[in-house]
Amino acid sequence: MSLPNQRNYQYGYGLAYKLACEQLTKIGDIDQLCLRSGARYQVIDSQEIILLEYLNRSYQITLPDIDISLIDSQQEVPIRDKILMLHYLTSAKGVPLSNKLIAYKELPEGASYSPTFAKRAIKPLLDYFGKEPRLLLDVAQKLGGNKAEYGDVAVTINAFSYVPITLVLWQGDEEFAPEGSILFNSTISDYLSNEDINVLCETIAWRLVKFSKGV
Repeated sequence: MSLPNQRNYQYGYGLAYKLACEQLTKIGDIDQLCLRSGARYQVIDSQEIILLEYLNRSYQITLPDIDISLIDSQQEVPIRDKILMLHYLTSAKGVPLSNKLIAYKELPEGASYSPTFAKRAIKPLLDYFGKEPRLLLDVAQKLGGNKAEYGDVAVTINAFSYVPITLVLWQGDEEFAPEGSILFNSTISDYLSNEDINVLCETIAWRLVKFSKGV
């Protein structure tokens, strides 16, 4: 069994969030943390603030109480998003993006979990966009997605500054069912754990589904 400080979610979101907050408070050099993650650091009226872009929205994280909020919005931030943001900040190594894309099964220990990842993150995309993949292009714009040249339709969404996620769809026909894939920059393990990647991609998939329904 994995330990909770390995950033998994099986112990519950509440504990995962508490552990992530504790990890952030232990980091002494916030300037370097922001440099490694692409975040920005500000001090306003003696209040330390980290500014972070996540899925095309701007967030602020106030220190040392670790309050996470959307900028210019009173909307509550889901706890899963809070955990992902904190894990990204505390894990980021500042490694430059490469020119290589990989699939989930190419991640460290990713092969054994790849079928479950497909059910959680790829299946919703196939269920809702497989027959009309071009609809994905429109809804992905709401997450800052840009068209990519893979498959029949592909979009790249910058979840964080150093975490581009590329969604690829192949349209089905009378003979073949639709297919899909999610590709990552080969440096993604320098920013997120496998379980964080699972949660992030599942979050993106269902957010796109909701956008497609006008929710």
